[in-house]
Amino acid sequence: MPLRLSPTLRDRLAAAARPLFGGWVCSGSPVMAEIMAGSGLDWVLIDMEHAPNGLESTLAQLYAVSAYPVTPVVRVPAADPVTIKQVLDLGAQTILVPMVSTAGEARAVAEAAQYPPAGRRGVGSALARSARWNRVDGYLQNAADHVSVLVQIETAEGVAAAEAIAATPGIDGVFVGPSDLAASMGLLGQQTHPDVVAAVHRAFAGVAAAGKPAGVNAFDPQVARAYAEAGARFLLVGADVALVARASESLATTFIHDNDDATRTSY
Repeated sequence: MPLRLSPTLRDRLAAAARPLFGGWVCSGSPVMAEIMAGSGLDWVLIDMEHAPNGLESTLAQLYAVSAYPVTPVVRVPAADPVTIKQVLDLGAQTILVPMVSTAGEARAVAEAAQYPPAGRRGVGSALARSARWNRVDGYLQNAADHVSVLVQIETAEGVAAAEAIAATPGIDGVFVGPSDLAASMGLLGQQTHPDVVAAVHRAFAGVAAAGKPAGVNAFDPQVARAYAEAGARFLLVGADVALVARASESLATTFIHDNDDATRTSY
């Protein structure tokens, strides 16, 4: 029986009249992924870069969110073509690749996510969840329709090349990471510093000039709204581990009156 795959984040963005708001799943837990997926958020990021995730746990989280009307995005740990191939074969339809700072790096990512002749993705769809074991008609011929590739700008060099990165064939959008961007600018831990915010806006402008959507993470609601007003089309506005950390600290503050409530500079 032929099967139909879900829309990618690229498809969701093309149809959306407003920015799409997402949640970051950093715990490596399929239970937490399912909780986030059922929250009403538009999309969830399953993170393999800064979270304790391998292929098996990523697959478990893709299973966990699949029953919900939410779009999963998998962030691979690096721009490694083997990892990209494996994650796509798991059935991830939208991937995010970190630390892309040049158009050449973006081109290599796009090629890793596409079958020949456009790219160099290894052919194994008959063996993989990506094509539901050959139950998706024409998957090999139409795989580009089922895969959305996002890259992450996290350096000053990447900001300068934002338009060229976004214009790369096969790249569907660009996500800006203010934390690493701040570090690259000598402002470690100061992702809301005016110079960092200005650099994020420059990246947005470059991506928009290429006709692609730009995204960003911002856990402060005021900062997130400001970025949405500045043109961000998809935003990460919270993470499972951060939500639990801050809520548990609130419990401690409520019941243990000598608890140290130190101000934090990051998430």
